[in-house]
Amino acid sequence: MAKSTHTSGAVEKKLVGLADLVIRAAEKGRDPAIEIPVRSLSNVKFNERKRIIEMGSNTQDRTFFNVGMAKKFMQTMLVGDALAELQRAGLTTSLREIYYRAKHTIADSHENTFDGQNESDPLIEDLEVALEALREELHVRAENAGTVIGPLTVLDDGDTVDCAKLGKGGYSVPSIVEPDYVQIKKCTADFVLLVEKGTQWNRLAEDKFWKKYNCILLTGNGQPPRGVRRLARRLNDEKKLPVYVLVDNDPWGYYIYSVVKQGSINLAFESQRMAIPEAKFIGLSSHDPEKYGLPRNVGIKLNEKDVSRAKELLNYPWFQKKEWQKEIRHMLSVGLKFELDALANKDFQYLTKKYLPKKLQDKDWLD
Repeated sequence: MAKSTHTSGAVEKKLVGLADLVIRAAEKGRDPAIEIPVRSLSNVKFNERKRIIEMGSNTQDRTFFNVGMAKKFMQTMLVGDALAELQRAGLTTSLREIYYRAKHTIADSHENTFDGQNESDPLIEDLEVALEALREELHVRAENAGTVIGPLTVLDDGDTVDCAKLGKGGYSVPSIVEPDYVQIKKCTADFVLLVEKGTQWNRLAEDKFWKKYNCILLTGNGQPPRGVRRLARRLNDEKKLPVYVLVDNDPWGYYIYSVVKQGSINLAFESQRMAIPEAKFIGLSSHDPEKYGLPRNVGIKLNEKDVSRAKELLNYPWFQKKEWQKEIRHMLSVGLKFELDALANKDFQYLTKKYLPKKLQDKDWLD
């Protein structure tokens, strides 16, 4: 689905349905239960035709009478109540505010409903998939955690924003970039360059790489958040722009690329609207240090965690292509990982003046 079509009233009705479920169970003297799809590797599959990760059909009942589940059931209902309140008021809020809205000390006890935000955030994802309503439809936003610069003009909450005229700072990508919130008014770019690190994004912006190569520079400062991934997907879908992903040469960089391309295991239910199957890995490849003359002493020795993670990636269905097996195995055989920052060993502008121009000219990327 490119865009969800649930109305606010329909989402509120689903949330109220959670309360009705408890009431009906109580009237019948039964244990109330919420059916939650399982969000784990065991319940995802790789759709080879669509080239995305999809959620399977396995579910788990979250019940109230089960001692091991009672608190989580109660917490789920509290989060659902807070979300319903947002719907009725027509407001949006942050993950942090949902946590505080639902947190209190249970009467006649010293027990808190929530001890940390790490308990409330996953419940919002549970409700997204259980109610088949996206977080945006639940009126929840995350902190802005991405930046974009380039020949792109958007309409954000009634304000026209030209991303080519914001200096080196760029436009802060909202967590909600659906067409109801952010409209793409104009885009004349030839491609999108999604950069893992803010350091490299800053270098590319400062050197005006986007202007010379007519592209959109996008970063999520690490693992790209939903807003960044969704904006890249919209530019790919609506403007037919190729998306190239630039990450460190390590197992975590490979995984970031795979999340952009196929979707993530944890958010498999979102892949249909966020994954970009046509995305290409433009580097840093395990073969690039030799190809571009980077000395071994700027590499970092793989640790046990790196090796273990790389071997996991080798077994993922979406990394079974011959080229990817060769790429990952070569990194393991060399025993080193290389950060994008290591390109500065050649020259501070080597990334923008030599490395990326040659990669683009030679079409030297992995699919």
